[in-house]
Amino acid sequence: MATLLELSQQGDVGTITDESKLANVKLMTPQQLYELWERQPWSAHAIDLERDKADWAGFDDDVRSHLAWNLSSFFIGEERVTTQFSGLVRAYETQSEEAYLTTQQVDEARHAQHFNRFYEQVLGIDGTFEDRLTRARSDVSPAFTELFDGHLVDAQDRLLADPSDVEAKVDFVVTYHMVIEGTLALTGQFFIQDFLEKRGILPGCLEGFQKISQDEHRHVAYGTWFLQQKASDPALRSRIQAKLAELIPIATGVLVPPGVEDPFNYEILGYHSSEAHQFAFTALSRRLKVIGVSLGDEAVAA
Repeated sequence: MATLLELSQQGDVGTITDESKLANVKLMTPQQLYELWERQPWSAHAIDLERDKADWAGFDDDVRSHLAWNLSSFFIGEERVTTQFSGLVRAYETQSEEAYLTTQQVDEARHAQHFNRFYEQVLGIDGTFEDRLTRARSDVSPAFTELFDGHLVDAQDRLLADPSDVEAKVDFVVTYHMVIEGTLALTGQFFIQDFLEKRGILPGCLEGFQKISQDEHRHVAYGTWFLQQKASDPALRSRIQAKLAELIPIATGVLVPPGVEDPFNYEILGYHSSEAHQFAFTALSRRLKVIGVSLGDEAVAA
């Protein structure tokens, strides 16, 4: 039986292209993911942004606005998750899970530090960390706010009130690991990295995204493992499916940039919306096959 690490160097099923292998994936445990975290250290403040400053100054307004919109979603998203992750840490069920979850919260803070540096040193936005977050918030959509300030915060609040609430824990992991990270973040990272690599621009930004993507594949691997364990309970399996059906339409709205008339027919940075939607749906579907959950008709239609 193939292990998850053997099938994907990042440890995530979203990158597996051979569908026949999905049924035989052996998921990495929290202990293995913690040990992987120790082997993959990096520093947000060690990334060189000097070349990025010159590149940014040479972009036209259209490229700047589209990149800034993408970066704002990541900046705000990383800050939101950093502050809304304590409930899941408190909901650990084993010591190995506790150790792993604490590393993920550290990762989220490190990601937010990277984007804060980029906003300050490359985009030239002065003031405090909080000032730059406020500036970035002006770029995000109502769907983004509903997902990050509504559903994510609600799931954390329920866990803080009762860390033993397994339904709240399932809701949090579906919301964050499956939808926010596994469906939105990894999709956005893939296309931004592709855009930067093909044009040979913003090397510091690219390096940051590569490191963040490495971390987030590890995070999504945890979420896949956790939900697979809980999906053996028919009631929890139905809850996972219902939560996905509720959130996928909102997530679709998060992908849409401002000023778009048709949310299913637009281009950004040279990529058509259908490419992003297909990438996200395919990766999510593969993870759900490993978990043992299918998307309901309502979610597929959305």
